[in-house]
Amino acid sequence: MRLPLFRIAGALLLAIASAATWAQGLIVDTAGLEAALKRGAILWDSRDADDYAAGHIPGAVNFGAAGDLFRDANREDPPSAAAAALLFGNAGIDILGREVVVYGGKGDPYAYYAARMIEYYGGKHGKVFHGGLDDWKAAGKPLSTQPARLAPVKLTLSAERVGTLWTQDLIERVKAGGAQIVDVRTPKEFSGDDIRAIRGGHVAGAVSIPYETNWVDPATPAKLASRQVSTKDGMALKPVDQLRALYGKLDPSKETVVYCQSGVRASETATVLRDLGFSNVKVFEPSWLGYAGVLSAPAGAEVFVNVGALNGRMASLQNRINALEAELAKLKPAAR
Repeated sequence: MRLPLFRIAGALLLAIASAATWAQGLIVDTAGLEAALKRGAILWDSRDADDYAAGHIPGAVNFGAAGDLFRDANREDPPSAAAAALLFGNAGIDILGREVVVYGGKGDPYAYYAARMIEYYGGKHGKVFHGGLDDWKAAGKPLSTQPARLAPVKLTLSAERVGTLWTQDLIERVKAGGAQIVDVRTPKEFSGDDIRAIRGGHVAGAVSIPYETNWVDPATPAKLASRQVSTKDGMALKPVDQLRALYGKLDPSKETVVYCQSGVRASETATVLRDLGFSNVKVFEPSWLGYAGVLSAPAGAEVFVNVGALNGRMASLQNRINALEAELAKLKPAAR
């Protein structure tokens, strides 16, 4: 049996990646972070201000939650280059001239999203400390509660949307056929059972590989919520050979488009693929939220929102809230 040429080439690319780029690529461990800091890299804490104030890696800068800063509240798309220049510049993060490492909690996709925003506006893609504050503390490293400040820098960002595709781009690829598209949302989002836009389903031809399957134990968040485990250890990345097997049916030399609901979860998988040696990875920035809104865009497992049923559920919920408020009012002591 003769293997297709792209499979042979892909295997070689992945083998090279596992040997040469994984440890020194876009994803770093604790030792990799320390080496970057010795080189003078900027450390960006992408969490919210309260989490940062409670304890952070010494020297890390924070200017608010990355998911709030770099996503429009309605479209969930990144801001203009001019707005981003002010955000980065006021924080002292020179994305055009400095190496930047980003962290959050272990496995946090928002850290990956923040790192990708550097490339989006023309800088070199930020590195991600996947283990984040959890691995830092587990290694017995010190924490700080004193905010770190960098001198503001004047940035002029002329690039925008680097490393991304937008809705019309993807529609053209889908209609042409043969596009390599990865949907990293949950299986229920993919199947249309969990509708988070005007319609449910997935981009026609996409394959479902949830981003959590990059982790040793994808069920860790649920286990933490139910107190079956007490640490985020299960959110460590799988060994390279297991990740290689996870994406083994994809061609590393072919353009690979990754999407989720709004581009956050996709950022983690896109970075993993690039570190595995995939040579042309793009994030579909509007993701399902944007694609679903174009009703002519080809979709699989298409399901439309039942507005009448939704209104009925909302009315029922409001009635329950009203009843609870009435019961609480009865429990309050009478005014004197």
